[in-house]
Amino acid sequence: MKCSVAVAVIVAALLAMPIVGIAQSPSAPASATADKTAPPSDAASKTAADDAATKDSTDIAHYIIGPEDSLQITVWKEPTLSGSVPVRPDGMISMVLLGDLPAAGKTPMQLSADITERLKKYIQDPIVTVVVLGINSQKIFIIGEVGHVGAIPLSAGMSPLQAIAAAGGLSPFANSKHIYILRGEGSKRVKIPFNYKQALKGENKQDVSLEPGDTIVVP
Repeated sequence: MKCSVAVAVIVAALLAMPIVGIAQSPSAPASATADKTAPPSDAASKTAADDAATKDSTDIAHYIIGPEDSLQITVWKEPTLSGSVPVRPDGMISMVLLGDLPAAGKTPMQLSADITERLKKYIQDPIVTVVVLGINSQKIFIIGEVGHVGAIPLSAGMSPLQAIAAAGGLSPFANSKHIYILRGEGSKRVKIPFNYKQALKGENKQDVSLEPGDTIVVP
């Protein structure tokens, strides 16, 4: 009898105990766990690179070939007619079969069309590609109180500050407030003042883009 009572008491105690479940934390939504400082996606980086490449290729397509430039001329399936060709000081190039022909003053596409037309006398349906390997014709000049006087290759958008830096900077005796740029416009020479110290401060009126043939004079 006592045993039955004891068992009943134990069962009653078990039934009275609360049932405790195992708590599971809800999974956090993806947006909450995403790294807000994650770098740009590969797609965005690729788009930016493609845009830059497109701009560069557009600039090259409109580039005007000049003396001393270096060209790569490729004639499809004609290795003997293909190769690197320098533009001579007289603006001419030399090719097998064609001899001398003018290149200076033309874009790569215009020169390609000219070569294609000339080769039709010797080759059926020639396919010609012209690529500018070296841009040596576009130069500016710097004289006066700088580290190195002489010609400097002109890169796209080069400023007088950059040109002076490429020339070794100003000498201790340079008059930085009275620098000027000589630019030929037709039969005239235009004098463009340039204040070196103001340019260093980022003043917009000193933001001058150099052009081929410009001469920077540093008194």
